[in-house]
Amino acid sequence: MWHFPKVAALASLIGLSTCDSSYWAAKPQTPDNRTPVANLPTEGSSQNLPKFLADLPESTPNRELLAQSWDSYRQRFIQSDGRVIDYQASDRSTSEGQAYALLRAVLINDPATFALTLHWSENNLQHRVGGKRTDSLWAWKWGRKEDGNWGIIDTNFASDGDIDAITALILASRRWNRPEYLELAKLKLQDLWNLSTISEPQGKRYLLPGPVAAFVPNESTYYLNPSYFAPYAFRIFAQVDPQHHWLSLVDSSYQVLENSAKLSSVGLPSDWVALNTKTGQCQTLPASSTLKSLYSFDAYRVWWRLSLDGAWFNSPQARRYLVTSTQHLQKLWSKQSSLPARIDLQGKALVNYEATSQYAMLYAAMQLVEPATAQELLVKKILPQYKQGVWGDESAYYTQNLAWLGLLPPKTIPQRLLTGK
Repeated sequence: MWHFPKVAALASLIGLSTCDSSYWAAKPQTPDNRTPVANLPTEGSSQNLPKFLADLPESTPNRELLAQSWDSYRQRFIQSDGRVIDYQASDRSTSEGQAYALLRAVLINDPATFALTLHWSENNLQHRVGGKRTDSLWAWKWGRKEDGNWGIIDTNFASDGDIDAITALILASRRWNRPEYLELAKLKLQDLWNLSTISEPQGKRYLLPGPVAAFVPNESTYYLNPSYFAPYAFRIFAQVDPQHHWLSLVDSSYQVLENSAKLSSVGLPSDWVALNTKTGQCQTLPASSTLKSLYSFDAYRVWWRLSLDGAWFNSPQARRYLVTSTQHLQKLWSKQSSLPARIDLQGKALVNYEATSQYAMLYAAMQLVEPATAQELLVKKILPQYKQGVWGDESAYYTQNLAWLGLLPPKTIPQRLLTGK
């Protein structure tokens, strides 16, 4: 377990949750100092594209776009050594970014990029004290340090990145018959359970966004991020790690999602919420907190994560939540054919710009519960932002990932990868 002041720990983890540089109005930023490693060569595009295209079923909607945009992402954002670069944040790398690359690589059947990305992550994001590894989770932030050298600049982990990475490892072990990927996933699952889940006094277990010291400000309060909850992943984890009760996290995740939606008069999920363990009820975070209870760039991912649980595991809880909590957005869309990128819990627009990442995540949900609306979002808001392999700002890695993940049909994933059978 990590030992550091709670206030400092909380502040250090906030950066991962603020992805608002991904909206349409963002201006490209060109950092002055970049690591001296060339990106994957652009010339490789033509020879890789047919393979990626072939690995998607011919019936896949937007098949060419999905293959092309993955090929483009590899070249623009992933160095030849497997490091994923966030150009809008001083060329840093994050565990989240590395995990998105792993997940996308296995979903489109790109074992070479998967292996490169995993190798860099394991070699550079491991927690070490005195040169010895302390656990198997990844430090969430890597970049240029104050002394000018490159390395880990925040040793804390963020559980969404580790969840996505572990999910990718399990799927990769099944897709490519790589038992060593499964062994690594099992190792990481032990540490994820021990370091990032916690039981309240009545015995119910919850997923924390990171270390206990950062997200448990007092004995009766947990700070939680609903967009980290991944019921589909917990179901897959339960298949390979029967020693821990991963399905209990499915139950507690839906409990928090449903209870925290009540904080919003229009039923929207929040970026951050506080759970009172004495009452089992959710609360908004204090106004003084740097973490905010509002619907914004983190909360978008709730739509996508629950759509996967609904599509892959036919979860009635997922479908019910998606039907109920998207009502306000559906009404707004019907009325004005646009959605603000940030909305407060009373349903008031906080900004006058939009976000492609929101439309793509909502598209995934609507595909499951309201296909006609999904098609409107696609035609009016998502496809028009796509040009030559990139959605909107070519430096916005967050947008590229959420747009691609939202558009990839869940049913293109072979069933054997989800069940191991």
